[in-house]
Amino acid sequence: MTADASHKTRSLWLIGMLHGFTHLYQVALMPLYLPMKEGLNLSSTAHATFLVTVLMLAYFIPAYPMGILADRVSRKKLLSLGLAFNGLGFIGLALAPNYPVALLSVVISGVGGSCFHPAATALIARLFPVQTGKALGLIGMGAAVGFFIGPIYSGWRASVTGNWRSPVLELGVLGLLGAALFQWLSADTPTLIHRREVHAAKEKLFTTSTGLTLFIAAAFAFALRDFTGSSMGSFGSLFLQNAHGFSLKETGVALSGIFLASVISNPLFGHLSDRGRMRWSGFVLCVAAVLVALFPHLPRGWFFVTFMAYGFFFMASYPMVEAGVMQVVHDSMRGRAFGLWITIGGLIGSLSHWFVGGWVEALGERALIASAYFPHYFALGGLLLLSMLGLPCLHAIRRREAHEQEHPATPALVKPHPVTK
Repeated sequence: MTADASHKTRSLWLIGMLHGFTHLYQVALMPLYLPMKEGLNLSSTAHATFLVTVLMLAYFIPAYPMGILADRVSRKKLLSLGLAFNGLGFIGLALAPNYPVALLSVVISGVGGSCFHPAATALIARLFPVQTGKALGLIGMGAAVGFFIGPIYSGWRASVTGNWRSPVLELGVLGLLGAALFQWLSADTPTLIHRREVHAAKEKLFTTSTGLTLFIAAAFAFALRDFTGSSMGSFGSLFLQNAHGFSLKETGVALSGIFLASVISNPLFGHLSDRGRMRWSGFVLCVAAVLVALFPHLPRGWFFVTFMAYGFFFMASYPMVEAGVMQVVHDSMRGRAFGLWITIGGLIGSLSHWFVGGWVEALGERALIASAYFPHYFALGGLLLLSMLGLPCLHAIRRREAHEQEHPATPALVKPHPVTK
């Protein structure tokens, strides 16, 4: 193996590890809503689920500035610092004496997590310009592991210790150790893009306002996917505990099923999508939508298997769509492009945790009846189908950008870049 290939492989797996930590923190609190409500003396379940909403808002709101940083500073340092703050936020939450301190802690954790995707996705697309979908699928395996471990570990440890704070503290400390390991083993990246590439890069994300409009429309469409995906975790946690009497441990195990099979599906569909991105992305989203609508109708013994099947298809949509996003912008703009993308999608998706807490509160005593959840799951499945409107938007951008670069409309609309001698 050449030095360049070795560097790429090592970077791929180290970024996959960080990907695991990033998403572990986003789901670890989901089995703990009810004990957190009691432990922090909260008046409603919605206050507990709001902690995850705040964490996700803090994760997505700074995404565009983080994308700009990812295009200009050392991505290694940005990724290391991000995971360190992610872990510190969880340590603060574990030690929080009251709700305001808990809110501050999840903000710190979320801001730390916001460093990951703009820097990591842009870096992977730069290292693997041909098989981008496959490479993003491989680091998606790390996310699958993090998603899997988060709820199962927190639910199990809270059951063993009788305290929701223990798993939160332990996961925070592990994050600090992971950040140190990444900083030690990973190779640094250039702090600035090479001057010749800067000259070659476009001054704007897209050559036309139509391209930007289509990009924003696609981001809003896939925000509906993100809303459903986040809801399946938080809403599923409350549904299982309220309507089916699941314990914390059982809830954590059931939720972990969403992410278990995606260890296989992420690289598999990511690879397939390099030869047909719209076709395969549409396929997995359609299957996932059917499984979401079907989920609450099933008997207790089928939940883990159904969660696993849903996750196999749903989670595979992420590396495929992300590869599509990376292909519509120049390499020098990928950090900020992805930052804008997840800011839009993430803000809408992260509201789901708060919304579903309110939905369950509104059900009142009917929250103990499985049939009361049928309309909500049917609506979430419908949102997945609507999210596919983003696929033709990305396809249209790619075609328009390629056409504009090859056949600019008028010299006045496209400024020539100075030639570097």
